[in-house]
Amino acid sequence: MTHVYRTTATYATDEARSTWKERAARHSLLPLRLFLGVTFIYAGLDKLTDSAFLSASGAGSIGELMNNVRNTSAVPALVDMALKNPEGFGYAMALGELAVGIGTLVGLLARLAALGGVLISLSLWLTVSWQTEPYYYGNDLAYLMAWLPLVLAGAATFSLDAALADRRRRDL
Repeated sequence: MTHVYRTTATYATDEARSTWKERAARHSLLPLRLFLGVTFIYAGLDKLTDSAFLSASGAGSIGELMNNVRNTSAVPALVDMALKNPEGFGYAMALGELAVGIGTLVGLLARLAALGGVLISLSLWLTVSWQTEPYYYGNDLAYLMAWLPLVLAGAATFSLDAALADRRRRDL
């Protein structure tokens, strides 16, 4: 029978390792938040500053894009809805991406922002990216999956949500 004797130093090392692992776990979604937040802010600003995109027709317009994917989308009714007012849809998409990106980056209403990211990514996957073969070449499905951990976990650290929760706890 072998006996293992643990020294105080061994316990201290185990405790430090545990603390590091707990800290890493607590911050594990931060890189995902940063990536998705910055990407969606950029996507929204890119659309808002591109006059060609915000047009009903013409090269690079949201109207042309929707017309091109109409017959290959999984849900043509979504495309038809967008085609009723392509400019309005383009602005709604751009402002939605901007709101989702800002909410995710600063961690304000982070779960709601992530849900918005899920809905945007899902609608793009079902319309624009649906015909991409093989399916894993389309990035909208990957974005959809990337948003799900943030819907479930929110923004627990380095966020306005966390700061507001701490403030509420202190006030109680």
